[in-house]
Amino acid sequence: QVQLVESGGGLVQVGDSLRLSCEASGRTSAALSMGWFRQAPGKEREFVAAVNWDGIIKYYGDSVKGRFTISKEDNAKKTVNLQMNSLQPEDTALYLCTAVEGVITATPNPTYSWGPGTQVTVST
Repeated sequence: QVQLVESGGGLVQVGDSLRLSCEASGRTSAALSMGWFRQAPGKEREFVAAVNWDGIIKYYGDSVKGRFTISKEDNAKKTVNLQMNSLQPEDTALYLCTAVEGVITATPNPTYSWGPGTQVTVST
């Protein structure tokens, strides 16, 4: 079992930046890929970004390409960051960290490990 804890959410203005972090613990392995989804009230969970276990291969949802950057922070590759720039009201959501041994797809999978989420609110 992998435990995930997110941090860094908050209330920001349109155009501001925010950096989210997620730390994995427990039964982690070198093959752990990590990523982010988000879910706004009344909407389906949406893929945001993911990075493969090697920390090199990264991919993004269409709505955040060019504005968000995902990276693995430490040499053990158990912490993932999401740098969010040029935030817009439509980015308001609960941001959930996820992890799996293998590849994260754009479809949320209940077999992945999930954190409780961190709220991001962008006001006008």
